Amino acid sequence: MEHVIEQAIDQSRLRSNRSWPKEGFTRVPAWIYSDEDIYRKELDHLFGGNAWSYVGLACELPEVGSFKRAWIGERQVIVLRDEEGINVVENRCAHRSSAICWKNQGQVTELTCPYHQWSYSLKGDLLGVPLRRGVHGEGGMPRDFDPKDHGLRKLRVAVRGGSIWATFSDTVPAFEDYCGAELIARFDRIFGRSPLRIVGYSKQLIPSNWKLYLENSRDPYHATLLHTFFITFGLYRADNEHLTSPVQGGRHSSNYAISAGKKVTSETSQMKRFSHGLTLRDTEIVGHRDEFGDRQNTALQIFPSAFIQQHANVLAIRNIIPRGVDKLELSWTYFGYVDDDESLRRLRLKQANLVGPGGLVSLEDSELLKPLQANVEGYRDSVAFVEMGGTDVKTQYSMATEVGLRAFYDFYRKEMGL
Repeated sequence: MEHVIEQAIDQSRLRSNRSWPKEGFTRVPAWIYSDEDIYRKELDHLFGGNAWSYVGLACELPEVGSFKRAWIGERQVIVLRDEEGINVVENRCAHRSSAICWKNQGQVTELTCPYHQWSYSLKGDLLGVPLRRGVHGEGGMPRDFDPKDHGLRKLRVAVRGGSIWATFSDTVPAFEDYCGAELIARFDRIFGRSPLRIVGYSKQLIPSNWKLYLENSRDPYHATLLHTFFITFGLYRADNEHLTSPVQGGRHSSNYAISAGKKVTSETSQMKRFSHGLTLRDTEIVGHRDEFGDRQNTALQIFPSAFIQQHANVLAIRNIIPRGVDKLELSWTYFGYVDDDESLRRLRLKQANLVGPGGLVSLEDSELLKPLQANVEGYRDSVAFVEMGGTDVKTQYSMATEVGLRAFYDFYRKEMGL
């Protein structure tokens, strides 16, 4: 009984402390990473609200009847191709909410719920209900049952440059307007060049709140200090030419850096992970064929969950899938172009080893997030200090900045009413 009372007091204290620090978006309170009520509101209001979420690539659905399963927040959806194009529907039967699709990818002529075999078209329209008229004059559906009223919930869909985006919202602006002109221009640099082809997939489960990973993807400051391969071989380093740009009031983020190669500068003395002695027998993995003609490495974050990256010649989309208040699934899709020559195809596959769950760069991020989650849970009254690069939310030509975090939390506080 005393334990229950103590828990109730703790919850009451937590609710009473749910106010943002007076300093505003230069501070981030730790309780936002472990509060269940906040998490549920994020799922409904951010993922399920006025936002476009990445759900796949058109090249993953090569034929009529091709499908893949995807997630928007914790909600499952099915992405399908029919004769007229791409459709996205909830993976939830209109009868009793059973999951219809249990496989990640496949080929079908129609969708059939395994529970009671209600069947749907590739657009999500109800086609048939077993025993609709009953048996021997008994049972069955009411006479006024209309299949048109019982299809799967259909999401709005946007397809651009072979990428597929979906939303539950009827009011969110078109995808291009949602992203804004600045981000779309950089988006089209990658997706507007040539039809896409799949290189491969990877997935990992990270025991941290989804926002901690989103912060990581908007934080160039850590990238120039933590990642030995980026720093040593000049792929992404503080002394590179770099732009960090919050987009649409902090909703999205657009970063790029100019590769400079492995060299010693005045700044490398401050980079403990810069390794003079680190060499590679095969330097292709950190090489850079300048296929875009600008020597850039690009990182785009489209809220709420998609992170598009081009580091050297590896092209990938990371998709953040919340799996609870303290865990997330990170789904990686690696891609190239159908007109890649054989040497470039091999190079993309080799450089994919830089990123992903066991990547020479990315594994450091996921290793850090587990103890970070433990600390923000253990010290819920603590507050993060994010003033590197100043206290504003303006574009900066530097990696020594946390402007991406400040801009995001300026947006997040307003959206969440905090």
